[in-house]
Amino acid sequence: MAEKSGTNQSASTEMERPQGPLNSDLGSTTIADQVVSKIAGIAAREVTGVYAIGGGAARAFSAIRERIPGGSTNYSQGVQVEVGAVECAVDVEFVAEYGVAIADVATSVRQNIATSIERMTGLKVVEVNVAVTDVHLQGEQEEESEQEPAEARVH
Repeated sequence: MAEKSGTNQSASTEMERPQGPLNSDLGSTTIADQVVSKIAGIAAREVTGVYAIGGGAARAFSAIRERIPGGSTNYSQGVQVEVGAVECAVDVEFVAEYGVAIADVATSVRQNIATSIERMTGLKVVEVNVAVTDVHLQGEQEEESEQEPAEARVH
C-alpha cells in the first residue's frame, strides 16, 4: 500500500518552467524576438557617435521605405537577436561618425543595449556582438544628394 504524494505534479510543472522575472506561479510571459530587436535598435541609436544602424543595403532599403507615404522607420534594421526563456543574445551593425573613438562607441552601444533590454524585459543579456560596417564623414550624404545625375550615355 503505497501512498501517493500530490507534490510530484507541481514539482514537474516547476521544472518545466524556467525560473526568472518573466515566470511566476501564475504563469509565464513571453517576449517576441522583434520586441527585443526593436529595443536593441533604439538603444543603439541613442549612443553618441552612432550615425546609422545596419549595413549599406539595409540602410538603403530603409531609406526607400521611409519615403513611401505611410512608411515607418524600421528600428530592428541591422539587429539580429536570439531570445530564450530567460536570456537573449544580440548582434548589431552600425555606421560610426568619423572622428569618434570606435572602441568607446562600441562599448557604449553594448552597455546601452544590455541595460535597456534587461530593464524593459527582464531578460538577461548574455552577449552583444557589435560590427562597425562603415564610417560616416560629415557632409557626405548632402554632397551625394546635391550632385546632378549623370546624363544617360545610352538613349
